[in-house]
Amino acid sequence: MTGSEPIVIVGAGLAGVAAAYHLAARRGVPNVVLVDEREPLTLTSAVGTMGYRNWWPGPDDTMCRFVSRSIDLLEEMADESANAFRLSARGYLFATARAEEAARLRATAREVSAYGMGELREHADVAGYEPARAEGYRGAPTGADLLLGEAARAAFPYLAPDTVAALHVRRAGWMNAVALGAWMLRRALGAGATFVRGRVDAVDTAGGRVRGVRLDSGATLGCDRVVLAAGPGLPRALRLLDADVPLLLELHAKMLFRDPLGAVPRGAPFLIWNDPVDELPPGIHVRPVDGPHGDETWLIWTYDIEPRAEPVWPPTFDPRHGEFLLRGAAALIPGFAAYAGRAGVVDGGYYCKTPENRPVIGPLGAEGAFVLGGLSGYGIMASHAAAELAAAHVTGDVLPAYAGALSPARYEDAGYRARVVAGEAGVGQL
Repeated sequence: MTGSEPIVIVGAGLAGVAAAYHLAARRGVPNVVLVDEREPLTLTSAVGTMGYRNWWPGPDDTMCRFVSRSIDLLEEMADESANAFRLSARGYLFATARAEEAARLRATAREVSAYGMGELREHADVAGYEPARAEGYRGAPTGADLLLGEAARAAFPYLAPDTVAALHVRRAGWMNAVALGAWMLRRALGAGATFVRGRVDAVDTAGGRVRGVRLDSGATLGCDRVVLAAGPGLPRALRLLDADVPLLLELHAKMLFRDPLGAVPRGAPFLIWNDPVDELPPGIHVRPVDGPHGDETWLIWTYDIEPRAEPVWPPTFDPRHGEFLLRGAAALIPGFAAYAGRAGVVDGGYYCKTPENRPVIGPLGAEGAFVLGGLSGYGIMASHAAAELAAAHVTGDVLPAYAGALSPARYEDAGYRARVVAGEAGVGQL
């Protein structure tokens, strides 16, 4: 590789834009070209729930260290941009009405604390508990607070009255991901990156190395490096290189719902119910959203984990999805029961994930080919460390300690691949 030929990034969602930003703006790499058949940031990146957290249970500290680095980068960009994308450390709150789940939360929190999340603090009352601030991220607590019994109900009186524990993860919250992506894109373009509208239909790897890409228009772009960052289009993109990486797609849906009765306080953290609701699994998510009416909330529940072979646009959702979301939300926040029968606006996209729910970042078989994907339901929070890692691979820079655990080369270990493809590592977003 000469270092002077263009670098083509396939995909202009948040991961691809972050890669362009890290290469062009942060490293000063010339001739970076973003290619996408759509305008940037207009597919799955535009319909995410826009949260972040350094809460990452095992089997080891890889994901906690990786996403913590990504949050470092988010905070750096928030500082540099005067917080143009409204990064807010409200936290994630995991609540339960089951004693056995409270014990599991405590044990898991101790594990994640040892991985680097921060200190775990337990509270039998609210005297030593610091509530989250409505805005900002600097100076916020780190680690997590486990509020037990009456302390949980006193700190969060809008939760179910039978709540027995609430774990408040503090280096967590949300942002405006579209504004973040737009800021990174401006920085990348200002540093010399370019955007080309088109679909990459072929990658020329004559002689075992990347030499260029062909677009659906018939045009070709010469390049000596290509980064596949195609989001839910990654399985198709990998087939252009005959690359064998196990990936699956899951439907992601959320509902925008107005809350004029104030069931969810506007200063609430990201709320998650860790208990099943009727026949549906744990994991209903609720958070307030800034919207034109001042009473909007998002409701999310990834109970449909049936793998999809290919993404279909626009995606279609279970017609009962809104009904299920309201039922789940009412289990967590009884005030939502007053909205039974009402409808919200459902949208979403697809998670692209590996069987063990870790990203895949690094070199592929052909010289000059790299992958940046499998970011599952955490792409908004993890794209920044993922793009930094991809940029280090592309430029031959020093790699962080977690690079090997996220490399596609891990699937060359037959034993590892058999374990994760068999599902032993589990599924889901949290």
